[in-house]
Formats: sequence, structure tokens, C-alpha cells
Amino acid sequence: MHALVVVAHPDTNSLSHAVAQALADGVSGAGHSVEIADLAREGFDPRFSLNDLAVHRREIAQPADIAAEQARVDRADALVLVYPIYWWSMPALMKGWIDRVFANGWAYEELEDMKTVKKLEHLPVHLIGLAGADMRTYARHGYYGAMKTQIDHGIFGYCGAPVVTSEFLVPVADMSEHLDTARKLGGRVFGAAVSKAAEAA
Repeated sequence: MHALVVVAHPDTNSLSHAVAQALADGVSGAGHSVEIADLAREGFDPRFSLNDLAVHRREIAQPADIAAEQARVDRADALVLVYPIYWWSMPALMKGWIDRVFANGWAYEELEDMKTVKKLEHLPVHLIGLAGADMRTYARHGYYGAMKTQIDHGIFGYCGAPVVTSEFLVPVADMSEHLDTARKLGGRVFGAAVSKAAEAA
């Protein structure tokens, strides 16, 4: 099986990149293939333009760069997003990737009767957010619930993609603990997906 790990951080020496690599190592260590999509290094343009709006309206075909991203996701049996939490959400680069790639007609389809067809029910998703505050802060201010609603349900639930893992890695004394956690998560990416599918059946 094949996993696509998408990371959004401009610094390749960041903890986000280290976690993404450790998670990829866990996936490959479990006998699966993995690709890391480094959105910053690859120069992905997150701006939703008039062309993207025309694609949304089904007036024009997807541009080549977005079609390539969709094909990369289509090749994956699981999608993993790794990102630092900025202002209690994902970075603009990651959100823009979703805005442009998870397009009408591919991730979902809006029908004339105002109904929506979910088109990513086959794609298990794992979310790894690198937090700058402890879980008490997220719980006390309602940030944790807000992020789960916005991202897990609002984005992936809308497309039908099941969120199998939704993990916040909060500050700890020894950040290498997060690398160990990421490797373990990587090793369970497909095992967790299979278990989740079995529960739903």
C-alpha cells in the first residue's frame, strides 16, 4: 500500500519536517511505500484564483499543476497531513493546497438539486498538527473542538474521507518523543485504516 505525506513548513530543519520524515520511515518500516510532498520546497501556489473559480463552476478543466496533485492523491491508499498549527488552524499553504486540490468534481460533486456527492470515501486521512500550546489551553478556549469541527468534519467529512487519526503533538521536554510517536503512527497508518473500515462495516 502507498501513503502520501503532505507537509507544509518553509524550514526543512523544522520539527514538522522531522515528524513527517519519521512518520514516512514508520510507513516504509511496516513494508509500505511512501511519498513526501513538501509543498514549500515544491513551490506550490496556494492562491485560489479566478481560474480555480472557473474550475469550481465546471467551466474549464483542471490546470496541469492541480491535476498532477490530484493524481498524486489518487495513487495513495492513505493521506497524511503534517503541519504546524498557526492561529489555531493549519498554515495558509496547507489550506490553499486543500482549497485548490479538493475541487468540485474530484473531491466532491455539487449537483443541481443542491445535493452533494462525497467522492473521497475510499481515502483514509491522518492529521498531525504540531502545537505550540498544551492541551489544557486547547481545551479551555475551545480551540481543540473548533479545529476538529473545521478540519476533520468541515473539510474531510464534506468529501467523505474518513479521518482515522487526528493528533496534536504538544510541547514536551524532549522533542524526540514526537519522532518516536510519528514513527509509531506511520507503522499503524494502514493497520488503523483497516480497523476503522472493519468497524464501519
